[in-house]
Amino acid sequence: MSPLLAALVDDAGLFPPTALPMREALVRHRHDLAGGDPMLTHRFLCPVDRIDELRTGLADDDRIALGLIASAGISDTALAAAAAKVDADPRLRLALVEIACEPSDLDAALPAAMALGTPVFVESPDRADTPRLATVLAGRGAGLKIRCGGVRAALFPHPDEVAAALVTAAAGDVPVKATAGLHHAVRHRDPATGFTHHGFLNLVLAAARAAAGGEPGAVTAALASTDGPALAAEAVSLSPAGTAEARRLLRAYGSCSTATPPAEAAAFGLAPAYPTEGQRS
Repeated sequence: MSPLLAALVDDAGLFPPTALPMREALVRHRHDLAGGDPMLTHRFLCPVDRIDELRTGLADDDRIALGLIASAGISDTALAAAAAKVDADPRLRLALVEIACEPSDLDAALPAAMALGTPVFVESPDRADTPRLATVLAGRGAGLKIRCGGVRAALFPHPDEVAAALVTAAAGDVPVKATAGLHHAVRHRDPATGFTHHGFLNLVLAAARAAAGGEPGAVTAALASTDGPALAAEAVSLSPAGTAEARRLLRAYGSCSTATPPAEAAAFGLAPAYPTEGQRS
């Protein structure tokens, strides 16, 4: 496994477009835990308002590292109550928290999330504010969440938007998580929807360039590339220090598939071959 891709993919099976039912998502997650694919973080992402449903679906011997996802508008009280339920359940361990708030509301929203004692990543409800949010987060001990897609074409940011967020985060030493749309290794157009998706390999190499102090244009070029072999070659050529800096910036991303990213990484020679999602479930 390339260190550039190790422990990169969070399990976002509950979220669109896959949106698995809770039972199916947990079955898949248990298979992934047993399989031990090194590209997966083995964190299970769950919305705050589904924590009771999650606990109902757990088996007695489950031991799950949980990412708690709070959408815009969820109160500090609701977040704290959900975290308390996680803390009280021996089958769960709170591994991270993701919240959404405007940069101007950060002083009010961040302390409650940080008080939970786990890594926190913050997303702006207005994508245009993402670079500004990265600036505001500098020195506060929390990370930036970048949304890279969604269920509508308008939710997919242009490469220069993502590049601006990465460059700003790197300059402020703000760690980054990404979410949505990163279904495949390389930037591509989905023939079914017509949406042009960012690739996870593009993203991690863009992070490498940003972390190395690269100009925004070079970071944008990494995100815009559709040349998979060239991207894979760049990944292989990164020095250990460059790889470490890339992953210090880009910590993980959420994927509704936990099989496609490792399979495509393996196809580029960046990961061992593991069973497909169908074989695991």
